[in-house]
Amino acid sequence: MTLQQLKYMISIAEHGTLSKAAERSFISQPSLSESLRELEKELGIQLFTRTNRGLLITTDGSEFLAYARQVVEQYALLEEKYIIKQSPKKEFAVSTQHYSFAVKAFIEMAKGLDIDTYHLAIRETKTHEVIDDVRELRSELGILYLNQFNAKILKRFFSDYKLEFHPLFTCNIYVYLWQGHPLSQEACITLAQLQAYPSLSFEQGIYNSFYFAEEALGSAHNKQVIKANDRATMLNLMKGLGAYTLCSGIISEDLNGGEYCAIPLDLDDTMEIGYLKKEGIPISPLGLVYLDELKKIYQQP
Repeated sequence: MTLQQLKYMISIAEHGTLSKAAERSFISQPSLSESLRELEKELGIQLFTRTNRGLLITTDGSEFLAYARQVVEQYALLEEKYIIKQSPKKEFAVSTQHYSFAVKAFIEMAKGLDIDTYHLAIRETKTHEVIDDVRELRSELGILYLNQFNAKILKRFFSDYKLEFHPLFTCNIYVYLWQGHPLSQEACITLAQLQAYPSLSFEQGIYNSFYFAEEALGSAHNKQVIKANDRATMLNLMKGLGAYTLCSGIISEDLNGGEYCAIPLDLDDTMEIGYLKKEGIPISPLGLVYLDELKKIYQQP
């Protein structure tokens, strides 16, 4: 097994076809195909399944890919420091469901850094992509929630993908809506009251099932459901259509604006917000700073 073979394998996984990977890797397609066959033979596992539409990574291949990325990235750091003679930039990436508090914590963490010495990334994305980003080590941490409805299914994914879930805090469920909404002055809102208004839900793509919903009750509690894929669109729909969504109640006015409010939902259920990490890999110093910032936001009055 060589470093170059690992780089080829990563390229194939990213581009999905041998032709594209060969083009980007500046190698002929037959040579790339032969390199892949040799690697699979040496490992004794099948990394990809060949289909008419390209190459699909196998379960074994996905696990191997995560470790291959680590090796290639660590080599790049060594090369920067000892061969190119540059101080390597420290890297940190986090993937999260659509939480403004997760973005706020990222901002607070970044404020204390010399940006010239870091590569930083935050990805607000679909639930399964949060899980997959941590699985493939595209992100060190993943921020999402569990509750009594989705925990069993999601924990099965965590186990299969060799991921650890660590709780950060437990929240009640809130209704998030525009300040001008007819229900905005209520002290507490019932599910029955919400039936007259559209419910907003984040689009989850091909994993669009109840268990991957970012809203604690999914869309099962309301027949009027509008899907969206980013927070800005959600806020516009709240204001323009009198729609609402369900959330943790931890909101950031300096990011979302002060025109919106979170009101407790009259329901005996909670959301356990926590972080995902890869088994056996310690959290980096920057990851620990980020988690501390998350805890500070939750503890703010």
